[in-house]
Amino acid sequence: MVVDMELTTFGAFDAYWVKQGWSQQAPIKTESRIDVPKTQATANAGQITVAGVAWAQHRGVEAVEVSVDGVWHQAKLPAQDTIDTWRQWYYAWDATPGTHVLQVRATDKTGYTQTATAHRTEPNGATGYHTIRVSIT
Repeated sequence: MVVDMELTTFGAFDAYWVKQGWSQQAPIKTESRIDVPKTQATANAGQITVAGVAWAQHRGVEAVEVSVDGVWHQAKLPAQDTIDTWRQWYYAWDATPGTHVLQVRATDKTGYTQTATAHRTEPNGATGYHTIRVSIT
């Protein structure tokens, strides 16, 4: 049951999250993440697919790179439906025994590469490279 309703404009009203310190119009930043393998995963040495998604709404994703212990490698990108859709990516890694740090970064079609600077979510979205650690036996 509706108890109260207020008609207003976007600019004339501060929604709940804005009152909590979040930006009213936060940007959708150029970002990426690793979906496989999962952080703290253990796998056998050999070829492992590192994969995930990247996004840059209204700009499109041009490239994705994967870092293995600080060395960057170009990921493969299947076709992107539109510049507003998330883009899948993958990298075939020849994994060697040991503990490894994997990171990912995306570059959008304007040439901007996501920042390495880590920042928490508030007030307008997290930043930094998604980073995981994996153990290879």
